[in-house]
Amino acid sequence: MAVDRFTGRTAWARNLQTPLRTFLRTQTGSAAILLVATVAALVWVNVDASSYDDLWSTTLSVQLGDHGISQDLRDWINNGLMTFFFFVIGLEARREWDMGELRERRRLALPLAAGIGGMLVPVAIYLAANAGQSSLDGWGAAMSTDTAFALGMLALVAPGFPIRLRAFLLTVAVVDDLIALVVIGVVYSEDVEVGALFVALGVFVAALLLRRAGLQAVGFGRGLVYALLGVAGWLALYEAGVEPIVFGLALGLLAYTYPPARSDLERATDRFRLFREQPTPELARDARLELAAAIPANERLQQAFLPWTSYVIVPLFALANAGVPIDGETLRRAFTSPITLGILLGYVLGKPVGIVGATWLVTRVTHGRIRPPVGWAAVAGAGTIAGIGFTVSLLISTLAFDGADLEDAKIGTLSAAIASSILTWIVFRATLLLPQRSRTRALLGTATLIVDLAAPVDPDRDHIRGPREAPVTLVEYGDFECPYCGQAEPVIRELLAGHAELRYVWRHLPLNDVHPRAQQAAEAVEAAAEQDAFWEMHDVLLQTQADEDRDFVAMAGEIGLDLERFDDDLRTHAGAGRIAEDVDSADLSGVSGTPTFFINGRRHQGAYDIDSLTRAVKAAKARAAVAA
Repeated sequence: MAVDRFTGRTAWARNLQTPLRTFLRTQTGSAAILLVATVAALVWVNVDASSYDDLWSTTLSVQLGDHGISQDLRDWINNGLMTFFFFVIGLEARREWDMGELRERRRLALPLAAGIGGMLVPVAIYLAANAGQSSLDGWGAAMSTDTAFALGMLALVAPGFPIRLRAFLLTVAVVDDLIALVVIGVVYSEDVEVGALFVALGVFVAALLLRRAGLQAVGFGRGLVYALLGVAGWLALYEAGVEPIVFGLALGLLAYTYPPARSDLERATDRFRLFREQPTPELARDARLELAAAIPANERLQQAFLPWTSYVIVPLFALANAGVPIDGETLRRAFTSPITLGILLGYVLGKPVGIVGATWLVTRVTHGRIRPPVGWAAVAGAGTIAGIGFTVSLLISTLAFDGADLEDAKIGTLSAAIASSILTWIVFRATLLLPQRSRTRALLGTATLIVDLAAPVDPDRDHIRGPREAPVTLVEYGDFECPYCGQAEPVIRELLAGHAELRYVWRHLPLNDVHPRAQQAAEAVEAAAEQDAFWEMHDVLLQTQADEDRDFVAMAGEIGLDLERFDDDLRTHAGAGRIAEDVDSADLSGVSGTPTFFINGRRHQGAYDIDSLTRAVKAAKARAAVAA
């Protein structure tokens, strides 16, 4: 029975989102809201400055007995709500460390150097512009990149830059944010109370010990424990005179991530089956907890907090802090002020010089063993767009300045964001003018990417369709009973027909906990392979998934196999060892579901419709050509 040609996305493909793609898409989308909030703040303060100031200076007190906290609304946002923003930054930093570019530890040198270089050069420019001035202490306002705003503007002004540039920029920005938080906690905290600081340290140690004991944020009770620890740590830092937002980052770094293990997924399936047979509240709770436990705490927490921080907290922060009078006198004063010029030049010139220079230095010192994952034009684009400092720059400005100096700092930050976006557009347009081969090299670079596929393709062992020496290899871990593998099969066939430079490899991953006949189907195709008919049986099995009572021996007869030999191989499980090897390699590669694709050893993240896979294959082909 033939299936309809599949050129769109299945429901599964439409909904599939990896943590990195979700983070990038959310940050990019939130940039538009952040921009609206910034414009709203500017319009508001220039139309009715008194109402703007009156609202955000309104005092809000929280009292419990003889103890309490009293701050104005702006400080509650800056010191309170922004803690959740830096908590998400901590989660993303941890994800990069566990599963991102930093999981290969030698690669840490590049984003670390780029992050530090991208901060030191702007700070040096600011210090030079403010030498001998009382504003010298505000150097922190010229150093940190606003990840969300930068990613959003990058998608707007330079959509043709490779997606790996955003991952590279995100990795550099993680280092940038970590250093910025240390600076805020150490430099911009006054009259530190040592006793309260030790209390905060003790709370963090308690959270660390709980994590080591395996207490992850699954279930209300456990989540409540961490919430109470977070509040206690925040209060302790507040009483210590240290910016309490630092504690959000610290807690985020504790939430590690990992690929879901098949054993965890199988256990969750067993719990759900028990609930299906006997739907009691107790079994429903067990199934819910097992499902949640199969997903790492880092991803669960990002899913819960990222939309709130991106779409509510950060825009609210912009609305409360970005308001500044815009008139001729204010602008004349600002653009002759060393504060404005230091921030503007620090971001627009210092960021690209620092990031590109440090990246080049690491590449040169390591003789090319460590190099950026994108080309140098893309690195330059990362440097220029990193000149958008908005969130952390405004936050530090409110700590370092007040009055006219604060207005000058805000104008410098806003001007830098506009100028950096324009400069990034110029870099992008200039790159497009290069000849195709040079443009490809300038965008993609020649770095060796991290290989996710644990067992390399072996032409003498693996089942290969297409040219055996093709420059691009697509590996699929599949299950012949999985409907999504069946829907992907026409896409693979179309992909092979349109790309002569592509070879396709099938590896087995029978999901026996959800597909009872998956193992038998895999053994049937291996029995066919003994008669050099692997792909014939492969195609029949995927095209007849709708048949409820499939007879593997009858299928073997339809494709002309020796039925006695086929039946004997099937009864003796001749292919079981080969299938087990594939399953082991899937576990080593962090594969837990089907279909999972690898392109030239790199895991394909996202949908597997024809457009997505075509783009990925073309990018792999271009990178292979550059490397050659």
